Amino acid sequence: MDGFRELDAGLAGLVERIYASYESQEGIHHLGRRFLPSRAEGIEVIRLMLPILYPGYHGRQDLTFDNVRYRLGELLLQLGRTLHAQIRQCLAYGCELNAADGSADPDHPSVAAEAAEKTLAFLNEIPELRRMLAGDAQAAYDGDPAAVNTDEILLAYPGYLAITIYRVAHALYRLGVPLFPRILTEYGHSITGIDIHPGAAIGRNFFIDHGTGVVIGETTVIGDNVKIYQGVTLGALSFPKDERGKLIRGHKRHPTIESNVTIYANATILGGETVIGEGAVIGGNVFVTSSVPAGCRVSLKPPELRYKTRRPNSSDSEAEKTDRRE
Repeated sequence: MDGFRELDAGLAGLVERIYASYESQEGIHHLGRRFLPSRAEGIEVIRLMLPILYPGYHGRQDLTFDNVRYRLGELLLQLGRTLHAQIRQCLAYGCELNAADGSADPDHPSVAAEAAEKTLAFLNEIPELRRMLAGDAQAAYDGDPAAVNTDEILLAYPGYLAITIYRVAHALYRLGVPLFPRILTEYGHSITGIDIHPGAAIGRNFFIDHGTGVVIGETTVIGDNVKIYQGVTLGALSFPKDERGKLIRGHKRHPTIESNVTIYANATILGGETVIGEGAVIGGNVFVTSSVPAGCRVSLKPPELRYKTRRPNSSDSEAEKTDRRE
């Protein structure tokens, strides 16, 4: 037991020091407030959504047209209850942030009623979500010669999973649910490496090939039949500030990509006024900060390559001498 008394005394002092940091560093604690959505419940919403959107691919695999109605009813009941609880938390969280000036009461019965209204509105969006996602799956199959069939896309493609989570989150974003849509897309980001803000507006038949490192910012607008590859960034060119030096939020910072555009790997397109015209092709590794007319192709000049010949049993320096002579 030697040393435990000293350890206990040290821990008691540490408690006080950490507690003091709670008082001085207010931005990274949630004390004295009650309402906050749950990241774990956000993941649960995605877990429940996948077998509803893709029956037989996720969850139970013994489903038929004879029994799927019963399973769907079970899933919708679970999803509705989970989502209502989280939307209520989110709405109450937003009210709580404004409660100091008396503008909102997070405990008012209208918050629960609004949460129920938004939950039902979202659930009624599911048929349209499935229609959009069916188009995305077909776009992936049509755009990737390595795809054997759409089964492979639904079960294995990270780009398709990221698009699925985005479309779910975007539906909630359009309903005015605070914070929760971002929790969903950042979960998708963590498991796919693809970062799509729920506020981005993305049209039909969207395909992300490979996908790792893709970033699509909040105010991005993407038309129909757009295909992008890994490492593409659709980002902001600058961040305007007000007279106090604070970032100005709420204006368009990210580009507009019109329909039938292809953007190849590691291209960077920046700026809220940047428009990539319909049918344009943006080559790999380019850096674009101004608009591109419809139908144009943008590419870099081919780089100058250097080759060094390695001779058997020769040193690197000898090989370089040989290269220079040749």
